[in-house]
Amino acid sequence: MPLISLADRTVDESILDQRAPSVGALFRQRVEATPDTPAYLYFTGDSTELTTLTWRETDAIVTEWAAGLIALGVQLEDRVAIASTTRVEWILADLAIICAGGATTTVYPTTIAEDVAYILTDSGSSIVFAENAEQVAKLQAVRSEIPGVQHVINLTGEGSEDGWVITTDELAAKGREWLSATPDLVTSRVDQLGPESLAVVIYTSGTTGRPKGVRLVQDSVVYEGAVIEAMGTLGKDDLQFLWLPLSHVFGKMLVATGLQIGFPTAVDGRVEKIVDHMAVIKPTFMAGPPRIFEKARGRVALMFAQEKGLKKKLIDWALSVGGEMRDVLARGEQPSAVLARKHGIADKLVLQKVQERFGGRVRFMISGSAPLNADVARWFGSVGLLVQEGYGLTETSSGTTVNTPEHGSYQYGSVGWPMPGTEVRIAEEDGEILVRGPGVMRGYHNNPEATAEVLDEDGWFHTGDIGRIDERGYLFVTDRKKDLFKTSGGKYIAPAEIEARFKGMCPFVSQFLVHGAGHNYATALVTLDPDAITMWAATEGLAGKSYSEIVSSPQARALVQGYVDQLNASLNRWETIKKFTILEKDLTIEEGDLTPSMKLRRRAVTEKHLSEIEAMYAEGS
Repeated sequence: MPLISLADRTVDESILDQRAPSVGALFRQRVEATPDTPAYLYFTGDSTELTTLTWRETDAIVTEWAAGLIALGVQLEDRVAIASTTRVEWILADLAIICAGGATTTVYPTTIAEDVAYILTDSGSSIVFAENAEQVAKLQAVRSEIPGVQHVINLTGEGSEDGWVITTDELAAKGREWLSATPDLVTSRVDQLGPESLAVVIYTSGTTGRPKGVRLVQDSVVYEGAVIEAMGTLGKDDLQFLWLPLSHVFGKMLVATGLQIGFPTAVDGRVEKIVDHMAVIKPTFMAGPPRIFEKARGRVALMFAQEKGLKKKLIDWALSVGGEMRDVLARGEQPSAVLARKHGIADKLVLQKVQERFGGRVRFMISGSAPLNADVARWFGSVGLLVQEGYGLTETSSGTTVNTPEHGSYQYGSVGWPMPGTEVRIAEEDGEILVRGPGVMRGYHNNPEATAEVLDEDGWFHTGDIGRIDERGYLFVTDRKKDLFKTSGGKYIAPAEIEARFKGMCPFVSQFLVHGAGHNYATALVTLDPDAITMWAATEGLAGKSYSEIVSSPQARALVQGYVDQLNASLNRWETIKKFTILEKDLTIEEGDLTPSMKLRRRAVTEKHLSEIEAMYAEGS
């Protein structure tokens, strides 16, 4: 089995060797090291100005909340849930849970009441932090089904008359009372935590079936932050913009990285305000799923395409020069004097204007949770914005492999090399990616059978993903093992690879879902991005039409057909898309089509649109 080598990567191994024994200890070390530097920045209400919490101020809140949790009965490794969107209070609650000795159970705020009851019961959570009245009402509706939940803490609203729901002010007051009697109450709890103490139970978003609770220990979380510092990718002068769901493992590990390195994090989960907020925050790095980068690229590319004459020629020239510079740097080479001069002009006249849409200070962005098409990544590279693609799962504490921004260590289309201390290999029998290292989960909560299916006796986690390793040691993920399907002609098709390729070609697409199992040809369900297609419609005599009218028009059909033809020219004959259907509505998280991290729920979408799929295979269709 091929094993990825780390021989060419410079790593400060002392950081990994001396990492903190727990997240609580890591937080305490950060507060002691840089008490008066910014920790978290956030918007209050509809304000466009940022409020700042220093590490000292964060510690004061966290200590009182942690003591309050202890007063409510939280013991070592007891589970305390958080049901909230991404906001600074989520982080404060999570740190308080850890410092009380507990373990966080994550609950997506979009989760339906029935599944919330299941997660709280399965995890054994005794307390829930709820974001607002909406989340409290959801818990009230299933109260009889969650008898183990003793208290709900409303992060932004009021308590209840019976005391089941309390406010954060009441929690802090309980904490101050207990701290006055036992000043070292929280410190002693943190001291009792060790590397193998449970830190978090993260329930997989469940693209199929009931979610499983992934048990990650303190060392798994600490390792993720320590390994980023050891690699030298980020420093204390960086500024993170964190909008990802904190119930997702990726977001949680980015918080741990901030604790380790000490850079400030601007926190706001309102996806519709990402672009506006980047101009205010001016981050140096940001992470997101591929859809965010596809959408941003599509919007800017469409604006460029609408320019005419000399301005259009200038844009095309600048992007071409940017592409040359991107490729030179990716090879680890220095640009020639001529290229450097041309790039300076291109950057000043065109490329910087794109960079300014992202705040103007971005060093790199990180893409994860699903495959990012290499052409999308290359486009960002050509405008001077490196999208650093990585790979990982909830079961591996997110970061497993990553491309790094250093010259000569980036391979477009790959997900990079493994994190130092983590091993990755490819199973010879079926090409499955296997992972072993500190980030690998200790098992699924209350589910030893499922654990045994994916964790072997040698500690290798079987990811369920298919991949390959090239001659330089870069990992490429080609598809999910369970998503591969065979046509009636006996040929295997990897749908995710085709879907990502189409998204890289078509700036108007939102989702592209390939089918064909058991049939003699492949088909696709297509949705178009509302913003991009509305802008396009204005140039096609369709201004003022509704989304459904635009996407069902002959013009839109011809537009998509052109890109499908382009896609088919790059595929093997048996992979080509013979028919497609444009859906009248885009896929959404709210309707259960996508996970909260914007990953496609393939089975759910297939079942919902089975009639459209069957129609593409009907005789004579």
